[in-house]
Amino acid sequence: MFRIGHGYDVHRLAEGRRLILGGVEIPHNVGLLGHSDADVLVHAVMDAMLGALALGDIGHLFPDTDEKYRGADSMKLLGEVCRVCENHGYEIGNIDATVIAQSPKLAPYIVQMRQNIADVCGCKPEQISVKATTEEKLGFTGERLGISAHAVALMVRRQNG
Repeated sequence: MFRIGHGYDVHRLAEGRRLILGGVEIPHNVGLLGHSDADVLVHAVMDAMLGALALGDIGHLFPDTDEKYRGADSMKLLGEVCRVCENHGYEIGNIDATVIAQSPKLAPYIVQMRQNIADVCGCKPEQISVKATTEEKLGFTGERLGISAHAVALMVRRQNG
């Protein structure tokens, strides 16, 4: 059995914050603002996985009203989402994600993002696609006010699940 989910996330850019995408810290003059480390890519991936199984979203599992998640490492939260999915009998078939950012250029970091996500989820990097695009200087991402990400996850019923 297959289940498909879509995830979307957006965070504002702010001074004094680190820019972390796919578990990679990217040198930049601003970072993403959020309760956790604001890894917009990983947040979209988690929402896609949870959505595929009709398990809500990351705000349900990791509410921003809970101080224990302040500054949380999103890769650790992703590990928890993977465990939740496994407990429901599913694993990743594949994930396709797109980061929308006017800057910085993300191409040099994409291979490591894919590897990081695959390592945490216990799958192969070939099952994880990460792409990056700009919005040609249009909208809030084009004006460098924030970064957004979309993800689609195909979750597959585990053979022994």
